[in-house]
Amino acid sequence: MSFEKLRDMDTFTDAMFNRIVAFQERKHPAWDQSLPFDERIRDLPLHYLIFSNADRDPARYRQTVAPYYPLSDEIRRIAGYVRLVADAAVVADMHGGNGFIGSLIGREGAKVIGVRDPSAKPNQIEDFYDPACYAVRQTTIAGIDFAFDVAFSSWMPAGVNQTPDIVKHRPKLIVFVFTDHVDNDGKPQTGVPAAFTHLPEQYRMIEEWSITRPRNILHDIWPDLTPSLEEIRHTRIYADAPYHAICLPDEQSPGGSYDWESELEMALLALQAKHSLRATGLAS
Repeated sequence: MSFEKLRDMDTFTDAMFNRIVAFQERKHPAWDQSLPFDERIRDLPLHYLIFSNADRDPARYRQTVAPYYPLSDEIRRIAGYVRLVADAAVVADMHGGNGFIGSLIGREGAKVIGVRDPSAKPNQIEDFYDPACYAVRQTTIAGIDFAFDVAFSSWMPAGVNQTPDIVKHRPKLIVFVFTDHVDNDGKPQTGVPAAFTHLPEQYRMIEEWSITRPRNILHDIWPDLTPSLEEIRHTRIYADAPYHAICLPDEQSPGGSYDWESELEMALLALQAKHSLRATGLAS
């Protein structure tokens, strides 16, 4: 394992903290809903895809940006499956929130319609979507009245099972993104376990993967940053009967990474270096 990039850690750290402070002070373009999506996601700090802004009122708002950090490779993989089931496929973003994650899928070649339940709390940044590929509808899942090909269920609300309402629309694909994490009160952080396993027999799981966010991913390297729990995020893709045999080619077209992935890469590399030093007894 090469740790060469860590030679620039001091310069990298200064720039990262400047981005974090700018976001906290609402000077980052992400807060300006009048700007193009490209500008709003540029230099978006990884910190604010793990934590919310310090001034967020949880009684009024959900996460500031999103409940997790999306990775470019997995977004392209999801979008690849979307393209296999329809030309000009339409994706229904079932728990759309501010549209941030759904827009990343849309920018890979799909039209995405975000379902925003009028009774749900908004994200702190209420609208964070790309209007070139994403539109918002104020409705419940049961009340959806537009045709769509793929249901994207990312971070189903805690403790409820909305899968029965999703399958009533008979989408060609259902993409679940969820975690098994249980809060201190014993309540699942996303949905309930049955929501992601008990589907009608015509739906078959055709792909799954998991992403682990290590414990204290930022705090272990930069002690001034907030500690965090380990989180394992799962993605499962279910296909309706006519699409059970679809599969992506082994080689996917390369694409660029998101700006927050550079911070993720540096954090993970530094963690590996620290663990290596601990194994040799050179670090506590």
